[in-house]
Amino acid sequence: MGLTASVATARALPGAAPRPYWPGRAEAAVGLPGTGLLGAHGGSQPVPIASLAKIMTAYVVLSDHPLSAGGAGPAITVTAADAAAYASDQRQGQSVVRVTPGEKLTERQALEAMLIPSGNNIASWLARWDAGSEGAFVARMNTWARRFGLHGTRYADASGADQVTVSTASDQFRLTVAALQIPAFRQIVALPQVTLPVAGVAYNVNAALGHDGIVGVKTGSSSRAGGCLAFAALRTVAGSQVTIVGVVLGVQATLAQPSELGGVISATGNLLGSIGGDLEHVQVVKPGAVLGSVSSAWTSGPAAVAATGVAVTAWPGTPVTITVTPRPLGHAIRRGQRVAQATVTVGSQVSHIALDASQAAPAPSIGWLLTRL
Repeated sequence: MGLTASVATARALPGAAPRPYWPGRAEAAVGLPGTGLLGAHGGSQPVPIASLAKIMTAYVVLSDHPLSAGGAGPAITVTAADAAAYASDQRQGQSVVRVTPGEKLTERQALEAMLIPSGNNIASWLARWDAGSEGAFVARMNTWARRFGLHGTRYADASGADQVTVSTASDQFRLTVAALQIPAFRQIVALPQVTLPVAGVAYNVNAALGHDGIVGVKTGSSSRAGGCLAFAALRTVAGSQVTIVGVVLGVQATLAQPSELGGVISATGNLLGSIGGDLEHVQVVKPGAVLGSVSSAWTSGPAAVAATGVAVTAWPGTPVTITVTPRPLGHAIRRGQRVAQATVTVGSQVSHIALDASQAAPAPSIGWLLTRL
């Protein structure tokens, strides 16, 4: 017996695909953690990303020194050299967080100081603590970038102050999705403010937080990078929360909007507003759906039906591919016997479901065999 696929292998979720409000000449990418990118805009030319580099810094630190969801982690002592680096960065006009020799911050507090008020000096301090030197740490950042397949990304420092630290919107989308899988990272970037031992109360420089359902992630800005924002925004679809992830890079200041950060936050609001209401929960494959049929020379075979269903939350127009892989079959088939596996791909989300025989199929009779001798 053999199995023949009897469905179209490529299609799309029903409905008209949304039309994102892309940010002019800036780069952008937006999508869902499960199904991947909805789309990207502005090409794939690597551009400076400023403090978005701290997403990778946080990822590497948390990979090397994992924190539980509520854990503080080890205490890290500020040295005289660390305090001198703070003073030097401050004189250069960088974004810094005040530290003093002998001050102790837990790993979580240090990550908060880097991600919330966006301390460049804290990024370099964490890099030295993690790897012994910032150079060694940056090498680890680039190793992780290669592991993730971020081909347009190169890190030259831990903070993003160096304009040679570059990436693309699509690369930063992929990294942000990965970072959001870490509970400690997800908790920290959602904080509106933190209290630090010496610096005191520090506010999140991400003014988009709390608007349009945004629960993070990180801003960045410089004269070369323009305004940059990696964001996560919550939407409720069919009673469940869904996270939209996006990145906007390189929004330049204008006479109408002289702030790069204000410009990128406005662009993000426009982008979210154009797509955030279009998500749908769709049953791509229903339990019992016929996805193939078993055939033989001596009888009409049973259908191959889905043992379970596949449902996704995605945008209309998202590509869907279904492929059926048969299993080796004998001369007879029992009802409910596993006859194949279907691979259902929606965007970049892959599901595997078993296909079972809808009814029994007998082995060939002796009479049928004798007539073929």
